[in-house]
Amino acid sequence: MAHLPDIASQAPRASASPAARWGLLFVLALSVLGTGCASDYVARTASARSAYQASDYPRALRELDGEQKEAPERDQLLLLLDKGMVLHASGQWEESTKVLAQADDLSSQLDITSVSEEAGILLSNERRRAYRGEDFEKLMISVLQALNYAELGRDEDALVEVRRVNERIEKMITEEKKPYEQLAIARYLGGVLYEDQREWDSAFIDYMKAYELEPRLGGLVEPLLRLAKKTGRDDAYATLSQKFPDVAHDPLGPTDGQLVVVVEAGLSPQKERASRDYGDSGDLIEVPVYRDRGGTPPVRVSVEGRAQAAVTVTSLSRVAQVHLNDRIGRMLAKQLAGAVAKAGVAAGVGALTKSKELGVLTFLLLNAGNQADLRSWLSLPAEFQVARFRLAPGKHTVQVDAPGRPTTHLVEVKPGRVEVLVVRSY
Repeated sequence: MAHLPDIASQAPRASASPAARWGLLFVLALSVLGTGCASDYVARTASARSAYQASDYPRALRELDGEQKEAPERDQLLLLLDKGMVLHASGQWEESTKVLAQADDLSSQLDITSVSEEAGILLSNERRRAYRGEDFEKLMISVLQALNYAELGRDEDALVEVRRVNERIEKMITEEKKPYEQLAIARYLGGVLYEDQREWDSAFIDYMKAYELEPRLGGLVEPLLRLAKKTGRDDAYATLSQKFPDVAHDPLGPTDGQLVVVVEAGLSPQKERASRDYGDSGDLIEVPVYRDRGGTPPVRVSVEGRAQAAVTVTSLSRVAQVHLNDRIGRMLAKQLAGAVAKAGVAAGVGALTKSKELGVLTFLLLNAGNQADLRSWLSLPAEFQVARFRLAPGKHTVQVDAPGRPTTHLVEVKPGRVEVLVVRSY
């Protein structure tokens, strides 16, 4: 890599005319550097994200619909993901399930790699590739679908999505040997759904797995203690009682209901470019890294004078970093292969024009188009936080307090059931 310009310099120096040389260079510039702001999905959808983060969901949807009519095919998955998330945040659960199902189908199709696309990427840049989604983003489709179905009261469909998350990530870990772990929010939600279905053993297993993944659950371990005792897991109950002596876990009364509030808090991290310098070849390799977009606001949830701080069950900022770091090695290998391919093209130009200078300039120009792919599902939250309450049956007013943006929600709790309320907080 350190001697790539020398490859082009091996061509004879005799010459095409200066006009021909610069004409060819201009054509190359147009073809290679065609990835500017006009084709940058993140820049084009900034206004839609601004509306979304201001909770102006109708405007965000209008802008995404307009973008979908003009956007290239390579950005269609992101448009579906963002639209599905906006619909989800606005409480349009049924519509969100349909759009996210389309995104899931498209993601599966895009996982079949196009050889011709891969070859084109070697001479261009990652932004010209159809966006396939990070591994964790594909998992988030099912997490959001599960929450959509839970809000619709369709527990069985929600459990199907929870199981999909767990099965997909288990495959990534065991078959693909990726350094991931299960998602605590999916496991905790599984516990909630199984408990609502009165499948006590399955509920205990999922709550326990969530606790193993995120030991700092605080009062959210209440159902784990209660179900350990209810299912006769004496050893587990003794251990948990010793660890959490202050968590009350009396048996539920025959008419007691429960409310689980899932707060999707903050803004997911954003990709920015970073360079890798390989010797004296210069900063030829660009890869994305994640940057947090501010801290996640503390959220308190209140029901009829009883207030709790929502507890972070899963940090997507941390999950995103782990998943991207796993991909860095493969990205670097592709970028290196691309640099070698560009050097070959530059050598060919140098030989064709009999100009060392034009060969070197061609290589520099091709490499100048080397841009890291900074696209990502930016409408996702930074964290999934949870608060839960034991309540009498009937209608209740829920206050969700985040700095500067409190919201109020009306829920109905049924006897012996677990109600799920999903709230987006920025």
